[in-house]
Amino acid sequence: MTDPSVSPYQALRNRTIVLVGLMGVGKSSVGRRLAQALDLPFRDADNEVESAAGRSIPEIFAELGEEAFRDGERRVIARLLEEPPHVLATGGGAFVNEETRALINQHAISVWLKADIELLARRVGRKDNRPLLKNKDPFEVLTHLAEVRYPAYAQAQVHVETGDTPHAVAVDAVIAALQARVDQESFTP
Repeated sequence: MTDPSVSPYQALRNRTIVLVGLMGVGKSSVGRRLAQALDLPFRDADNEVESAAGRSIPEIFAELGEEAFRDGERRVIARLLEEPPHVLATGGGAFVNEETRALINQHAISVWLKADIELLARRVGRKDNRPLLKNKDPFEVLTHLAEVRYPAYAQAQVHVETGDTPHAVAVDAVIAALQARVDQESFTP
C-alpha cells in the first residue's frame, strides 16, 4: 500500500523516464512539461548529442552519416542514464537500436508516445530541420518509419496514445500511465 504521507508523484521520481516515438510526437515539448510537473530535470538527447559533437544533427548527418550519429547518440544516452533521475526525450531512431533500447529498459522507464501519422506529418512539415525529411514527403517518410520502428517502440514499458490536444493533456496521460505502471509493480508478488 502506498504511504499517504509521500507525494503522489514521489514514486515516479525514482527512475529516469525516457520518452520514445516518431518525430513530431512531442517527446521534447511534452517531456519539458512532464519534467516540470514531476519536479525533475529535463534532458533532450538530440541537444546533448549536438553539444558532445560540437555540431548540429544535420551537420553530423551530412559530414559523418547516420551510422556515426547513431553511435554518438547511443553513447550519449548511456551517459545520461547514469545521471540521477530525470525526464529524457530521445530522437526518433534511438530506441530502435537494440543496445540503446536494452539500456533504457534496464535503467529507466520507457514511454512510447504514439500519434496518428497524418498529424505527425502536419507537425514535422512545418519546419525544414529534420535530416530524414530533407526533400521528401513527410507522410511517406513517417509511414515507412512507423513500419520499421513500431516493433521496437512496442517494447517500451508504457504506451501512451496522444492526439491533437494541448500538451497538458498528453502530460496528464503520461503521468496516469506511469502511475498505473508503478502501482502494478508495487502489487506484483
